[in-house]
Amino acid sequence: MLDDFLLRAALAGLGVGVAAAPLGCFVVWRRMSYFGEATSHAAVLGVAIALGFSLPLMPAILVTALAMARTVSVLSGRGHAMDTLLGVAAHTALAAGLVAVALLPSVRLDPMGYLFGDILAVTRADLAVIWGGALAVLALMTWRWQALLTATLNPDLAHASGLDPRREDMVLTLALAIVVAVAIKVVGVLLIGAMLVIPAAAARPLVRTPEAMALGAALAGGAAALSGLGAAFALDTPAGPTIVCAAAVIFALTVLLGRLRTRTAAGD
Repeated sequence: MLDDFLLRAALAGLGVGVAAAPLGCFVVWRRMSYFGEATSHAAVLGVAIALGFSLPLMPAILVTALAMARTVSVLSGRGHAMDTLLGVAAHTALAAGLVAVALLPSVRLDPMGYLFGDILAVTRADLAVIWGGALAVLALMTWRWQALLTATLNPDLAHASGLDPRREDMVLTLALAIVVAVAIKVVGVLLIGAMLVIPAAAARPLVRTPEAMALGAALAGGAAALSGLGAAFALDTPAGPTIVCAAAVIFALTVLLGRLRTRTAAGD
């Protein structure tokens, strides 16, 4: 029994790491960390809608996250500063979702599992959803990788190459919504942004190409999931936050390694 639920938890953590890795690189390159936070916070509102109308959880979260991303994108071009919009949207969605869940008369739900994750309670069905979403994100990123890179580096060059940067933005938004939907069980809505940004940032000092950064982010995310899960079990701490702390430790180590490598190269 012990080995079984730990194995499921480890596989779930690896699935989220794999799903978040390539997308996290684009979040870092485009400086979209607050956009990811707003989208993930909307997941709580999606949970409330699913419970209130007896809908499947993942489609409700996907639709809500996409609606949040679309709303912010539309309003950003109408005289509102992007950081202000993201702050308003993120906190409003989170608060509205928590209030809506509390008002549901027939539902008694502990919101902590959705806020911080409950990786130890992952079932076989959850694993299928997590890995299905992870493979979908990987397929989407592989298919649009070069187009996404071009649109990220230079939108004008993307236009000249026959690409539509707005379409690539929608691809990223869809992938982000999928990651939010599959990661909510593992790290919770408050920590999804960290798993997008920290592994990608950890890989950045040690690589030279975008593809290597995506691979390094996947390795860092997987290592954070496994080491954080082991530390949580040994120390009896919450698994989701401990996984994020493990990712932060990996980030600090790669930053130090990057600086040592730079100094060594300069000394030569």
